[in-house]
Amino acid sequence: MDIIEIDDLRLRCLIGFSPHERKDKQDVVISLHIGTDMRKAGETDDPEDAFNYRTVTKAIIQHVEASEYNLVEKLASEIARICVVDYGAPYVQVRVHKPGALRFADSVGVVIERGPDDFA
Repeated sequence: MDIIEIDDLRLRCLIGFSPHERKDKQDVVISLHIGTDMRKAGETDDPEDAFNYRTVTKAIIQHVEASEYNLVEKLASEIARICVVDYGAPYVQVRVHKPGALRFADSVGVVIERGPDDFA
């Protein structure tokens, strides 16, 4: 399987369950490894044969910027659902971090991996 990497997409959303976290949007940093088959695109050089990562990224941006979640785990799962269910990726690894969430740490986050069977 081939992998498309999207690194450090910086977005803002309401995330967290503490009262102070629910007041204002917070920064989240999202990275994706989207599994796909790039052989045909590599042979033809035709954009129609490639996985359209721009369209997926736009959908993720729109979703995240409008979202409200208590947990980064739920946000990561919904991003994975967009990639796999809405755009047909056979595999995705989603990394979501909250910068400054813990004192003395640059960020805290989760990494999840999902495929079609996870959303059946």
